[in-house]
Amino acid sequence: MDLNSDLGEGFGTWRLGDDAAMLGIVSSANVACGFHAGDPRTLLATCERAVSSGVVIGAQVGYRDLAGFGRRFIDYETEDLVADLIYQIGALDGLARAAGDRVLYVKPHGALYNAIVHHEQQAAAVVDAVRRYDPDLPVLGLPGSAFLRLAEDAGLRTVREAFADRGYHPDGTLVSRRLPGALLHDPAEVAERMVRLVTDRTLVAVDGSVIKVEADSICVHGDSPGAVEMARAVHDGLTAAGVRITAFAGAGA
Repeated sequence: MDLNSDLGEGFGTWRLGDDAAMLGIVSSANVACGFHAGDPRTLLATCERAVSSGVVIGAQVGYRDLAGFGRRFIDYETEDLVADLIYQIGALDGLARAAGDRVLYVKPHGALYNAIVHHEQQAAAVVDAVRRYDPDLPVLGLPGSAFLRLAEDAGLRTVREAFADRGYHPDGTLVSRRLPGALLHDPAEVAERMVRLVTDRTLVAVDGSVIKVEADSICVHGDSPGAVEMARAVHDGLTAAGVRITAFAGAGA
């Protein structure tokens, strides 16, 4: 099982999360690309730390929304969204190559990630951007989403993702951060949920129902309160259950 985290989300002197600690736990790093977070110096340093830690680098592309941290929906024209996404992948790929590696997968961020669960136009735009930049790049997304369906139809490798610290609706979608039950904070509870996910392929939704969740990668958010403790608990819990933590992309995949 792969463990991924959103990293490189500081900006200038403003810092968010403990990237160095997370890079000692996860196998894949979703590195910001400057549109929702991250300045070039921060992103280069994050890529360099990922390379030295043996962690795979992915491009976390998002809306052009620094002030809103990419968590506000933007009604893009298709051509604008495709160009913005290609720009972001290329920029991070350049920094990753300067650090000694390259971008090996793409994951949408925030409001874009949630929109393309159902928004066919934007889902198709993300698929088109990845395909035009490098059709060999895997894409990370929510199981059952329009994005993964369209990506698979286009011949891209799709990777299904679950979220360690997020609540789920009975239909398998994530609870909005604006609603109760959206975020989980207890490392022991989060670890237990993820062991159940990997071994039984089920989770308990916010209404108490048991839902089936198929996942190839687990996200532990780098900006959540207690993020490092939760990530370590998930890592240790899975390892104790006999699960090997390994990246889905790169030489070890």
